Amino acid sequence: MENNINKKLYWTPRILAILFIIFLALMSLDVFSPGLNFWQTIKALLIHNIPVFILLAILLVSWKYEIIGGVAFILAGIFYIAMILMTIIATGFEWYYLSWAIQISGIAFLIGTLFLVGWFKK
Repeated sequence: MENNINKKLYWTPRILAILFIIFLALMSLDVFSPGLNFWQTIKALLIHNIPVFILLAILLVSWKYEIIGGVAFILAGIFYIAMILMTIIATGFEWYYLSWAIQISGIAFLIGTLFLVGWFKK
């Protein structure tokens, strides 16, 4: 029974991180518009996928060192909240900012916490 829980605790943050990265990559597909040429579209796609590349690198490192994944995903959630707060300061409060913060940073916090729990269990 304990081995089954450890196996689930090992795989859950990794699978959630993969799904989270895929979700963020899918959200970057909004750059495709008829007003952009090929190179502008490629540039916009690369810029929108910078967080995806960073989180993918973090996931690869945290596959072996769970403490790095735990800290990095929690810091990514805090960074996203800071970015939302800067947007609120610049443009004013909108209610959908709150749902964005909960969706994106909440998932990052969950993944980071699961990585930390797995590291503590080791």
